Amino acid sequence: MVLLNEGRMFECSYPGSISNLLGRHSLLLMKGVLHKRMHSLTMSFANSSIIRDHLLVDIDRLVRFNLAGWKDRVLLIEEAKKITFELTVKQLMSFDPGEWTDGVRKEYVLVIEGFFSLPFPLLSSTYRRAIRARTKVAEALSLVVRRRRAENRPGTTKNKDMLGALLDAEGGFSDEQIVDFLLALLVAGYETTSTIMTLAVKYLTETPQALAQLKEEHDRIRASKSHPYDLSWDDYKSMSFTQCVVNETLRYANIIGGVFRRTTTDIDIKGYRIPKGWRVFASFRAVHLNPEYFKDARSFNPWRWQSNSGMSTTGQVFTPFGGGTRLCPGYELARVEISVFLHRLLTTFSWVPAEDDKLVFFPTTRTQKRYPIHLCRHDPVNDVDQKQSSSE
Repeated sequence: MVLLNEGRMFECSYPGSISNLLGRHSLLLMKGVLHKRMHSLTMSFANSSIIRDHLLVDIDRLVRFNLAGWKDRVLLIEEAKKITFELTVKQLMSFDPGEWTDGVRKEYVLVIEGFFSLPFPLLSSTYRRAIRARTKVAEALSLVVRRRRAENRPGTTKNKDMLGALLDAEGGFSDEQIVDFLLALLVAGYETTSTIMTLAVKYLTETPQALAQLKEEHDRIRASKSHPYDLSWDDYKSMSFTQCVVNETLRYANIIGGVFRRTTTDIDIKGYRIPKGWRVFASFRAVHLNPEYFKDARSFNPWRWQSNSGMSTTGQVFTPFGGGTRLCPGYELARVEISVFLHRLLTTFSWVPAEDDKLVFFPTTRTQKRYPIHLCRHDPVNDVDQKQSSSE
C-alpha cells in the first residue's frame, strides 16, 4: 500500500541527517515531475540493453582487475566496496580506478556513517565528520562537473555516461543539482551492492550444499571458455541458480530495512488511523521474514526461488529494491554486478572464514569484523589482468 500510493497518500520523507547529507537534489528526495524525469533518465543508463552492450565488459574487467590483487587474507566487505565504488564511478563519470577514486571513496565512508546520527554538528561528532566529508566529496565532484561542462562543446567527442546525459539534458541542470544527483547515486551503487556481495559469500559459506551447487554452475561456464575469457550476456542469463542465491540474500539480509514516507492525508489501515503529516516506516524486513509469506523465513534457502519450488510470492511481498514509482532504477545492474563478482570469486578462489563474524542490523546491515576470509587461489591470474595491473 505504501509503495504503490506514492504521490497520492504518501510522499517521500527521510530523517534530517540523510536529507542533509544526500542533498536536496538527490533522486531519493525528489518529488513529482522532476523525480519522474530523473528516475526515467537513470533507468535509461541501467536497463538490460545498456548493460549487455556497454556495461558488462567494464564490470567484468574491473572485478578481475581487483581480484588479481587479492592476497591470502582480505576483509571481504572492504574489497567489495572498492569494487562497487569503482564500478559506479566508471558508469557515472567514465573514470578508471586511481588516486581520485580512492580519495573520494574514503570520504564516502564518513558520509554514510552519518546517515543515522543526530543532525546537529555540535551534538554529534559523527554527523560533524560526515558533513565535512560531504563537503569534500561535493568539491571533488564539482571540479569534475565544471571541467566536463567546459569540454562539452559542439563538435567535441563526448563521454556516453550519466554525467554527459545530465549536461546535455533539455532545460539544463545547475552544477549543484548535478553534484547532488551524482553524490546520491554513488551512495546507492556503492554501499548496498557491496554488502549484498559480502553477505552472499557469508551465507553460501554457511550453507555448503548451496555453495557446491553454485560453484558447479559457474564451473560449467568456465569450462565452455578458452582462457582468458570475457563473460557474455548469454553467460549471465545462464546463471539461474545464481539468481536464486541473489534473491535469497536480498530477502534474508534486508540490506535496505525499509523506507520512510510521510502521509499526505488521514489514512485508515487495519483499524488504525494515521493522521496527515505523520512519518511512517514501511519495513521490508518485517515482510521478508514473515513466515506467512516465506516458509522457514529465518532460514537461508536459495532453492525456494527455483521455478519448481511451488512458491507463489508476488512482488507485493518481495520488495528488496522498493517498488512503485520509486523502484530502484539500478536493480538489474546490481544483479549483474553481484553475479559477475560471484562468478570470478568462485572460479578463482576457495576460501574459509578467518574469524567468527556476526551480523548487526543498525544503523545499517553489516558484519562486525568486515568478514575476514583466508583465500586460496586455484586459477592463474588472467594475462590480461596482469598486463592491466602492471600498466596502472
